[in-house]
Amino acid sequence: MTNPHIGNTGVNSGDEESQECHLGGLIIRSLSNCVSNWRAIETLPEYLKRRNVMGIYDVDTRAITRRLREDGSLVGALSTDTSKTDEELLHAARTWEIVGKDLISGVSCTEPYEWKYRTDDEWEFSAEAGKADTEGFHVVAYDFGVKHNILRRLSSYGCKITVVPSNWPASEVIKLNPDGVLFSNGPGDPSAVPYAVDTVKEVTGKIPVFGICMGHQLLGQALGGSTFKMKFGHHGGNHPVRHIQTGRVEISSQNHNYAVDSASLPEGVEVTHINLNDGSCAGISYPAMKAMSLQYHPESSPGPHDADPAFQRFIEMMKENRGH
Repeated sequence: MTNPHIGNTGVNSGDEESQECHLGGLIIRSLSNCVSNWRAIETLPEYLKRRNVMGIYDVDTRAITRRLREDGSLVGALSTDTSKTDEELLHAARTWEIVGKDLISGVSCTEPYEWKYRTDDEWEFSAEAGKADTEGFHVVAYDFGVKHNILRRLSSYGCKITVVPSNWPASEVIKLNPDGVLFSNGPGDPSAVPYAVDTVKEVTGKIPVFGICMGHQLLGQALGGSTFKMKFGHHGGNHPVRHIQTGRVEISSQNHNYAVDSASLPEGVEVTHINLNDGSCAGISYPAMKAMSLQYHPESSPGPHDADPAFQRFIEMMKENRGH
C-alpha cells in the first residue's frame, strides 16, 4: 500500500468480494492503532490473522513505489521464517516468475452454484437496475476469481446467475441455453490458461458474452489478438477511460498487469475504450460475434460508478439476441 496510514477504517464482512482472501501478503508503512469506522467489526491485524495472511509494517512503501515507477514490476519475498538467510530470500525472489503461471485455477470455485443476491437497496445507485426485474435473463458466469459485486450488479439488472468453475466445459454451458455468458476478472497471465481461451472461443459467437478484466484479455486472445505484460500494470480507483464512440470519459477502478494489444486484433473487432493515461486498450466489441469486454471493473467495488452502464449494454445485447 502506497498510502502511509493503513488500518484506521478497520474491516467489515460486508465489503468482502470473495469467500476467501487470496492475498499472499500485505506491506504497509504505518499501522493505525485505532479503528474509527462505524461499520468495522475487527481490526486489520485481526482480519489477517484469521485469514492466515502475513503482513508487515514500518516499511518505506513510497520508496518501493518510486523504484517500481522506474524499473516496472519487480518480484520480492516476504517470509515469517527467521531461519532463512538474506541470500535464500533473494534466491526465492529471483527464481519466481509470474509469466506463464496459471493463477485462476487456485481462486475459482470448484462446483457450480446459483447466485441470488442483489445490491442492497441502501447501496443501489442506478435507476436502470430496478427496471429490469421482468427480463429474466439467465447468465452463466465463469469464475476466474469473480468479485461478488459483479454478480450483484447482474442480479440487480434482473439476471438469474449460474456461476461455474474456470475449467467448466463450454459444451455444458451451451446445454444450459443461457441468454449470456460472463467471463469474469481474475489474476495472472491470460497466456498461461489456454484452456480458458479455448472455452471463450467455443462460446463466443453462439451466445452473447461479456468479459471483464481477465475475461477481456481472454476474449482478446480468443478473437485472434494477443496480450502483453505491462511495465507495472494499472492499479487503483481513478483511471480515466474514454468511450471512443461517445467521447464520454469514465473514471474507473483497475487492477491488472496484462493488456490486449489493440494492433493485433483482427478486422471486425472494435476498440471501444482507451485508457487516457497511456492509450492502452480498455474495451473491445465484436457485434458480429455478440461480444463485448472491458479491461477495468464496472462493478465499482471499490471505486466510482461511472462504468455501471456496461451492465445495461450487456442486457441490451441479450435482448437483441433474444429478439432474433
